[in-house]
Amino acid sequence: MSTPSRSPKTFLPALEGMRAVAALGIIVAHVAFQTGNDTGALVNRMMARLDFFVPVFFALSGFLLWRRHAAGTGWASYYVKRLGRIMPAYWVTVVVVLLLFPVASEGGAPGPVATVANLLLLQNYVPDGLVGGLTHLWSLCVEMFFYLLMPLLALAVGRRSRRVRVAAILAVCSLSYVWPFIAWHDAAVNAHIMPWAFLSWFGAGLLAAELEGWLADAEARGHGRKARTVRRWAGRRWIWILLAVLAVFVAAMDGPEGLVTAGDGEFARRNFYGMVFAASLIGPWAVQPVSRVLDSAVMQALGRWSYSIFLWHMAMLSLVFPLLGVGLFQGETVLVLVATVALTIPVAALSYALVEDPARRAVNQWWRGSLLDRSIK
Repeated sequence: MSTPSRSPKTFLPALEGMRAVAALGIIVAHVAFQTGNDTGALVNRMMARLDFFVPVFFALSGFLLWRRHAAGTGWASYYVKRLGRIMPAYWVTVVVVLLLFPVASEGGAPGPVATVANLLLLQNYVPDGLVGGLTHLWSLCVEMFFYLLMPLLALAVGRRSRRVRVAAILAVCSLSYVWPFIAWHDAAVNAHIMPWAFLSWFGAGLLAAELEGWLADAEARGHGRKARTVRRWAGRRWIWILLAVLAVFVAAMDGPEGLVTAGDGEFARRNFYGMVFAASLIGPWAVQPVSRVLDSAVMQALGRWSYSIFLWHMAMLSLVFPLLGVGLFQGETVLVLVATVALTIPVAALSYALVEDPARRAVNQWWRGSLLDRSIK
């Protein structure tokens, strides 16, 4: 793999804050769906399209992982750290929801196949694999596919020139827009949540990492003027926020409203709008990672908890309706949103403090000790 002219900073606070924005945006979208305010008025349809913060998470993962693809940590370390980061908190969420939350058994308790599939992040691939309170985790199933794919892509083109890498990324991303037209249509398994349908969302982050590397190389080679121009344009946040809002607006106007299956062309266009939305929010902040708002203590805390916020928010949302005495699809969006956020954030903070962070540290410590033992032997 090619080595960048200088090592990128391992932690970018602005992108940590962007995680918080994405997590809260996804809650808004799901509350809009659940309260029946995802159709009709333009503002409702735009709230529904805040599910575009899912591609923001995908692009963010792609950026953070690909920018370090030259570190040479090895496949085994990569996979162990990914699993240690994702699975412990995920397993706790799945088990607790399946055992304790009524929403998981609405329409009938999940069978053994669906239960095992959810535990193994394979729910997208089995009939009736999406379970109440856990339906949103289809996207985590997709992300896990990307995590498994990343080293293979790095092996194929990681040592090639940046031009070749970018061409390969674009070629892989193009599969996202071919798949809707060749996908099977089976009511038992939704072809629209297959991982390869979303390669372009992940690819937006990979391209942002390549841009970051190009800027570092340009500055190292004395082409600082070009780099400064790119960073200056990236720093004009209003342009990129406006572009992201435009992507949401166009998506809200184009295609079916509500939770209905989109046609092949509609689905491909929606994925493209989601990619534009994600690229608009990740690319500029990735290459010019300074933001007074996103760097703030509140946004940093929410960013740390964002994975647990995402894991738990649908289960918390299922509790809000009976607690408030509000029926599904009966409106009260603002009230339901405030209550869902108020319930989710403390639960997420506990999940992070008691499960997510300790498990990640324990797995990393175990792996370092394992590597040390093997080196001694």
